Amino acid sequence: MSKRLIPVLLLGLAGCAGPLATTPRQAAGPVEVQILGLNDFHGNLEAPDGTISITGAAGKDTPLHAGGAAQMAAKLQELRKGHPNSITVAAGDLIGASPIASSYFLDEPSVTALGMAGLSLASVGNHEFDRGSGELLRMQKGGCQVFTSRKPCAVEPFKGAAFTYLAANVQRADGSTLFPATAIRRFGRIRVGFIGMTLRDTGILASPAGVAGLHFADEAATANALVPRLKAQGADTIVLLIHQGGKAPKVYEVQSCDQFAGPILGIMDQLDPAIRVVVSGHTHYAYNCTLNRGGADRLLTSAGKYAYLVSDILLSFDPRTRALLSATAQNVPIDAAGPADPAVAALTARYVAAAAPVADRVVGRLPGPALKAEDDGEGTAAALIADSQLAASRKAGAQVAFINGPGVRTSLKPRAGGSVRYGDIFQMQPFGNTLVTRTLTGAQLKAVLEQQFSGSGSAAKVNSLLVPSQGFRFRYDLTRPAGQRITLMELGGRPVDPAARYRVTVNNFLASGGDGFSACAAGTDPADSGVDLDAMEAWLRTNPALPTLGRTK
Repeated sequence: MSKRLIPVLLLGLAGCAGPLATTPRQAAGPVEVQILGLNDFHGNLEAPDGTISITGAAGKDTPLHAGGAAQMAAKLQELRKGHPNSITVAAGDLIGASPIASSYFLDEPSVTALGMAGLSLASVGNHEFDRGSGELLRMQKGGCQVFTSRKPCAVEPFKGAAFTYLAANVQRADGSTLFPATAIRRFGRIRVGFIGMTLRDTGILASPAGVAGLHFADEAATANALVPRLKAQGADTIVLLIHQGGKAPKVYEVQSCDQFAGPILGIMDQLDPAIRVVVSGHTHYAYNCTLNRGGADRLLTSAGKYAYLVSDILLSFDPRTRALLSATAQNVPIDAAGPADPAVAALTARYVAAAAPVADRVVGRLPGPALKAEDDGEGTAAALIADSQLAASRKAGAQVAFINGPGVRTSLKPRAGGSVRYGDIFQMQPFGNTLVTRTLTGAQLKAVLEQQFSGSGSAAKVNSLLVPSQGFRFRYDLTRPAGQRITLMELGGRPVDPAARYRVTVNNFLASGGDGFSACAAGTDPADSGVDLDAMEAWLRTNPALPTLGRTK
């Protein structure tokens, strides 16, 4: 039978059976795009010690030992199953302030591990600038060019990031951006635009030397100016990756923004309605909800920190019009005892072993744990650091030393028998700062302490607390006007004289105006008092008692 006769014969048979039967054409279902969001990894290749409390959708808290780069990679791979349209993104601080297995090797293993885990796009955060823009560019491009005092490529050649950094509001003097401002990713007919940026206060939070020559522009204004460009490139919706965020009463929420507050809300109020998803970070809180801000419903997420969780975001699009139909998310915990990606696990083991001879060296003893204050306030860890820095700078005539609360990254917990390892103090102070001793008048010292605070009225708050060494105390009152909030300063039990001269020690980050302490750059007769870790090691060799508190209000 001729093949050409088959359609005719079939039509005739259909006619014998009555009217031609037809099957209604099924409308195509929505097109789904999965976005997996990370933030504030801070080089935690290994899962940190201890457990965290995960707050579930029903409000129940569950303890979990969470994190680990290999476990994160395995969880991301698991979540991608069944989602052919998937992309993994991040909202800054992937490196910097890292444990020794990563930081000692300039965070090369963390950048490599994140690429192996499938990260595609990442905004920069303030800690990306800890070692300067030249070193950050090396993180992207690879190679072994030297930008710091530490040797690059110490374990193996460094190929650079397999993902792309975005830095829309990080501008050079000529107006160009340090990294691309935007990216478009296509999923079939759907195009998703991404804008990546850090918070505009990065210039204050980072070391002035690390951000020299860079300007950090307003977040909302920068993002809004890029919307027309992305629309012209065909973006059907726009996702903002931003290293800024907020806080809620519960630190690690799976499905809530209950009683949420923070700077990210003010930014969202100003955003163009085309920006429908905001992947955030910086505060180390995990949250996830849809908020109507700035005239649009926007999905807001954060995955906390240290690969404790990942935000699993699902966007649904109309297949015909390509309009965004819905945006939902869930923060998924990463169990440190869960499956591990073997390649990332091998990478982690390689660098942990390379760091072990340095990390495991016993540097001294401590009779109990020196704890970091949860709110970056006055804790025994901060007081211990300040005391060690005063002791190290006595030869330069120092009378008082200060450490900024956010500069204390972890508690210091001695091992069996009270021994403390180098890796423990490195994790507490991973920046490698030097100590600077200068002469300030009492009036200049008060000006420094007044810069701890920001805002006014009900919005007044401690922005970055300076914890002093033993023998110095101050009191403050946030209800008073700016510049008049320090109500008491005493050294050795005697009031600080505005006209008298005092030798004051801070780290080089503060000495150059970091954390907003521009008044620290004042003073005369500067002296180099060594490295902060050397100061702590020398102090621990004296078997010090745990410091007493009550030095600040």
